[in-house]
Amino acid sequence: MAKKATSKPSLGKRIWRFTKRILLVMFVSSLLYLIICRWVMPPITITQITNGFSYGLKRDYVSWDKISYNVKLAAIASEDQTFPDHNGFDLDAIEKSFKPRKGKKKKLALGAAASTITQQTAKNVFLFGGGGVLKYVRKVPEAYFTLLIELIWGKKRILEVYLNTIEMGPGIFGIEAAAQQYFGKSAQQLSRQEAAMIIACLPNPKRFSVKPTSVRVAWRYPQILREMHNIEDDVDIQAIIK
Repeated sequence: MAKKATSKPSLGKRIWRFTKRILLVMFVSSLLYLIICRWVMPPITITQITNGFSYGLKRDYVSWDKISYNVKLAAIASEDQTFPDHNGFDLDAIEKSFKPRKGKKKKLALGAAASTITQQTAKNVFLFGGGGVLKYVRKVPEAYFTLLIELIWGKKRILEVYLNTIEMGPGIFGIEAAAQQYFGKSAQQLSRQEAAMIIACLPNPKRFSVKPTSVRVAWRYPQILREMHNIEDDVDIQAIIK
């Protein structure tokens, strides 16, 4: 009796199966890498690689207890004062971004809302920078990694990785390299003013220079010092930075 001929899957089905396998591999590998980074600093990031070609790479990861209390406080005061309370996303900022500003068109929340420290860490470690179309392309994976690191890493680890991987000057990554470059001392020894000056170069450290001090940094760091004073007694912030 002749065997019944089996028809091959269509090209569309084969592409879909291949795509599902690729997505599964990407999901599992990214999850494993994220879990490993709960205890191990990322060996390299896409941003560090791309900047290295143009500016070189200055980087020296340091542990939590080797980072000045002043730096931790300055980062939260300047970049994300709701950091202890949110789940990775500043919903108030997202809501406000939907409201039209006077004389300007309404912008979509995903493009207009300020990024939290958690979102910035997710982008810095697992994704890529850049504006324009790239900003929108990375929003879905950024949300994915943001939720996972909030769940798996916790606030202290997120802040520790953030301060070690954020760009703080052309080719200068992390607070230790920045402290050595600008003030000739370790991150652990930074004063309140020095910490505020370094954080003031964000979000554009290539344009806003710490030394020589740009106009923007000179204007911004006294504001950060005031905000540090205002939020320092918050028990939730103290629970993280001590």
